[in-house]
This record gives sequence, C-alpha cells and structure tokens, in this order.
Amino acid sequence: MGSHEAATMEPREFPPDNDRPQVAFDESRRLSKEQMFILIATAIVNFCSMICYSILGPFFPREAEKKGANSTIVGFIFGCFALFNFLACLIMGKHLVQIGAKFMFVTGMFVSGIVTILFGLLDKAPDGPIFIGLCFLVRAVDAIGFAASITASFSILAKAFPNNIATVMGSLEIFTGLGLVLGPPIGGFLYQSFGYEVPFIVLGSLVLLMVPLNMYLLPKYDSTPSKDSFWKLVVIPKVILLCLTIFSLSACLGFLDPTMSLFVLKKFKLPAGYVGLVFLGLALSYSLSSPLIGFLSDKKPLSRKWLIIFGGLLTALCYFFLGPAPIFHIESKLWLFVLMLVLIGFSLGMNGMPVFPEILSCAYENGFEEGLSLLGLVSGLFSAVWSLGSFVGPTLGGFLNDKLGFEWAAAIQGGFPLLSVCKITSFDITLMYFTIMSFKHYKFADQLFSLQGIAVGIFYIYETSHRRRYSYSYSLS
Repeated sequence: MGSHEAATMEPREFPPDNDRPQVAFDESRRLSKEQMFILIATAIVNFCSMICYSILGPFFPREAEKKGANSTIVGFIFGCFALFNFLACLIMGKHLVQIGAKFMFVTGMFVSGIVTILFGLLDKAPDGPIFIGLCFLVRAVDAIGFAASITASFSILAKAFPNNIATVMGSLEIFTGLGLVLGPPIGGFLYQSFGYEVPFIVLGSLVLLMVPLNMYLLPKYDSTPSKDSFWKLVVIPKVILLCLTIFSLSACLGFLDPTMSLFVLKKFKLPAGYVGLVFLGLALSYSLSSPLIGFLSDKKPLSRKWLIIFGGLLTALCYFFLGPAPIFHIESKLWLFVLMLVLIGFSLGMNGMPVFPEILSCAYENGFEEGLSLLGLVSGLFSAVWSLGSFVGPTLGGFLNDKLGFEWAAAIQGGFPLLSVCKITSFDITLMYFTIMSFKHYKFADQLFSLQGIAVGIFYIYETSHRRRYSYSYSLS
C-alpha cells in the first residue's frame, strides 16, 4: 500500500468471523482530494468509452449492409471487439502491477481515441472484404485500448474505496448510462446531419482531449507483484457461478447491438435519428438504479445473492417479451418494447452491481493477498468474462436474427440469465443438502439428487474445507 494511501486510512485486522477474515478501515466520511480526482477520472473514462461504443447502434448496421456485410457479419464485427477485449483483459489484469495502473489507464484512452477516429474513415474503404477486414482490425485495436483503461479503472477504484466499491461503481454507472443515453441520439443526429465520418471524428477527438486531464488527475499506485494466479481464482466454485452471471448479462446486452436498431427500423418504421431515443429506456433505468443497488449491496452483503437471483429472473422474463416470443401470440408494440428495455436496464443493475464485490470477498476468503495485484486479477477476470459474453451475445444474436428473426432470437437470449439463476439456485440447494447430510448418514444420498447437484456439492465441499483451512491458519498467525 502506497504511502499516500496510508496517510488517509489505517487498516486494523480483526479475528475472522464465519470463516471470513475482515479488515476494518478508519475512513473519513468526506472524500479526500485524491479520491475526488479518481472519481472524476473514472467518470470521464466511463462516459467517453460508452458514448463511443454506443454510437454504432443506430446507423452502423445499415451502413455495413450497404458495404456488403450481412447481419451475421455485422454481429461478428460487434463481437470481435469483445473477443479481443476478453484476451487483452486477462493479460492486462495479470500484469497490471508491472505496467502500472495509471500508465495503463491513460494509454488505453489514447489508443481508443485514435482508433475511434480511424473507424470514421472506413467509409472510404472499398466495399466487400476490404471494408469488413478493416472493420475487424480497427475494432480489435480499440478493444485492446478499452481493456487497458477499464481494467485499470476497476483496480484503482477498488484500491481507493475498499469498503464501498459497489456503491462507487454503481454511482459511476450513472456516467456509463449517460454515455449509453447520449451516444445513440448524438451519433444518429451527427450521422443524419453530416454523414458517417463526423460522429467518430468528434467523439474520438473528445477522448483524446481527456488524456492529458487524466494524466494530471490520477495518482500513481505502487505495489509488489503477487504469486496468486488467474487459475487459482477461477477454480473457486463460487467464482465460477459469478462468472456465469457476468457472462449472461453481457451476452444479453451485447445481443441488442447488431439486432435492435434493425428491428426497430423495420418493425416500427422509425427514422435513424429516432432509433437512438429507444435506447434511452434501457440506459436511463440502468444508470439511475445502479447507485441504489450498489449502496444496498455494500450495506447489506447478504442481499447480494438475492439481488443476483431476482435480477436474472427479471432479465430472462423481459427478453421473452421483448419481441415478444411467438409462443405468447402477442403483437409487437413500441410501448411494450420500450417498457421491456426499461425493466432490462433495472434488472441488469440488480444482477451486475453485487458481482464485483462478491468475487473480491470470495478471493479474500480463499487466502488471496490483499493489494493492487489481487485487484488487477479480479478486475481482469470481471472484464474478461464480460467481454466473452459481449462476443457471444452479438455473434450468436446476429446469427439467430438472420435465421429465426428478432422475436425468437431475443427469447433464446433470455435463456442465458435463466440458466445462470438455475445454476446459483442449484448450488444453494445442494449447499443446504450437504449441510443437513453432515449430521446424517450419506446412504442413498445419490438417489435423492441429480448428478449435477452432487457435482456442485463436491465443489462446495472443496470450497468450504479450503476456507476453513485458511481460517485456521489465519487464527494461528
């Protein structure tokens, strides 16, 4: 822990309670100057990144179709960003300490700004394979820059606000939501008024202008590398389930990128400039609900599991009615579509905000050393799994949209959060089962539960024994 941080908070360790080591911090209720700078810097990167990401939705799929790319190829173009983001996040998270959080953060923003401008020049490329290939190349480089900035920002936030990470991340999602809200209408307006190039040039230049400001605002964190690895983190059963939750959320959100604007244009006959306004329902509800859910997650840690479960169920239900699915025999209406987007935004906040602090808490329970190195691992894992879902979502969504239509594609996509909820519920039921059976004989137990439940139960036994060994060694020290 750096000397500048030690001046603002002194950790005091207490004996573990319920197999969990706890660390209490004496923090001033008022934010320090350093914390204010961190909030400003990360708010800027959230806003700029999301506004650049979301401007593609209203008009790029149609422009790409003019250049010879079908809906499946457009899905791959959206999805390749997430695939390279996934790979880059794993590398960035592992080597965050060696590279430096501040340097990684600022460099990522610089790269993203440059390639956003370059993306605006792709309309000059020849139609067909050359245009498609350049789209893939530019999006891949943009993904690497985004991975650097977002992984570093998560780590910096967790370092500066160790006891309130969900609240802080939830509050910063306001700026993520603003970027998602303003990106489509601004992009649609600039596209209608000035053509394809201007939206990317304007917003890419905005990102570049923020680079020197963040160089000044962000503090520099020093830390020593840890021996802990990604593999040690991802084999924890609880972390596996939480990663499935992250994956389902990002897949559902990414599904909308290549499909929603085309569906709205064809189904409701809206002009491109108004398509961006449809995105408002999702982005506003997400950005407004996230701070409250993050605050609840920090103050009531036991509520995190229920937030994740009910959020997943609501997300699945909304995707079934987004089309709606043909099995319901309900005609698609614009008001119903917007209502489902509003509820999806709220449910994504319920499902997503508790996950990061829950993974961090689980890592502490399993003996990981506290510090910037662990924060890099957790940030990299969170971002990587989110990116993997963001690759599968638009890629699979574009394919299903081509083959089955938007209504069936959305319903199938709703199966991801439903599967996640089923896995978590199965884990909890199996947990209760093995707790009860620990006081009874295990005879005929395999006849009472499915093979899947027993497999999860074995995972649970492994995790529980590992936590108890760590708690015992912790109490001896």
